[in-house]
Amino acid sequence: MRKLDPLLSKTTSTTYLGFDFGTKKIGIAVGQTTTATASPLQTIRSIQQNPNWEIIGQLIREWQPVGLVVGISRQQDGSDNPVTPRMLKFCRQLEGRFQLPVFQQDETLSTFEAKQLLFDEVHVGATKLWAVQDQLAAQLILQTWLNHHSNGGASVSIS
Repeated sequence: MRKLDPLLSKTTSTTYLGFDFGTKKIGIAVGQTTTATASPLQTIRSIQQNPNWEIIGQLIREWQPVGLVVGISRQQDGSDNPVTPRMLKFCRQLEGRFQLPVFQQDETLSTFEAKQLLFDEVHVGATKLWAVQDQLAAQLILQTWLNHHSNGGASVSIS
């Protein structure tokens, strides 16, 4: 019989998965509320411009998040850009498929920030950059949400 750590039941940490949605790739990050930190997790390729629901489902079963955070991109004036409706559809599909609350987080320039960080600060080459930029963007999205959430800020759920 496996013994559980008695302190484990006393913790109030909750896990969240963050998503940087794209039509070709989706970056995914994981974070938790105890330390209010997010880490890049994985980049998955879309299947004919549709999310790979099998892999997303596996990650949700593995990490057992209490909520999902999706970056939503809009124009500088707040209006939708061409991909915004697809991002919102992705939010609705996540909520419907996995019965978890889905929170939207402004992701303006998150992929750009991720590229700049990787290229300028870490000196990652173009091939490696293409492979990891989306999961780093997902980390930035989730980290922004966790920072706001841990400071008592209001969150927006699509529910």
